[in-house]
Amino acid sequence: MARRNISDADGAAALRAFHEGNTTPSLLATAVRWTLQTLAITAPGNTVEVRVPPYAAVQCIEGPRHTRGTPPNVVETDAETWLSLWLGELSWTSALVDARVRASGQRADLSAHLPGQNPERIEE
Repeated sequence: MARRNISDADGAAALRAFHEGNTTPSLLATAVRWTLQTLAITAPGNTVEVRVPPYAAVQCIEGPRHTRGTPPNVVETDAETWLSLWLGELSWTSALVDARVRASGQRADLSAHLPGQNPERIEE
């Protein structure tokens, strides 16, 4: 079954609502899925798996592809931390130091891809 893509308008609206303090589960799900969808588009590949349970996971970043089991390069965090990283409200280094992000593997550094696309620049 194909995954449903989240429109830029819906994703940006959810991200703006999160930025304004709304953290309902459905809003978090939309914002997380849209930002991960955008990351996979802007940093295509299969070397790093980014997990934001329970909402979504994507593979991204060019490099060696894994085919079975747990990939060698994994980034995992919670929804609020991920969205704060995406918005630039939290730095990658701070998130690692504070153990808000778990990153394993040589290629599991997302700092070059964060912050992500600014929702204010996306037209409704």
